[in-house]
Amino acid sequence: MSDLRITQVRSAIGSKPKQRGTLRSLGLGRIGKSNVLPDKPEVRGMIARVPHLVEVTEDSGEA
Repeated sequence: MSDLRITQVRSAIGSKPKQRGTLRSLGLGRIGKSNVLPDKPEVRGMIARVPHLVEVTEDSGEA
């Protein structure tokens, strides 16, 4: 199973509380912060709620 690298690219200031909560549950909170999460439907659903605040790239898992 592949992983997704999710990076916050815009501020959550002015966004709705649910969107800020979604960012928190993705492990984000500041612009430029990244988190690697598994490519699951639950994670994809959270990303779909805040596509304007995050950038998603495929992570190969090799580090």
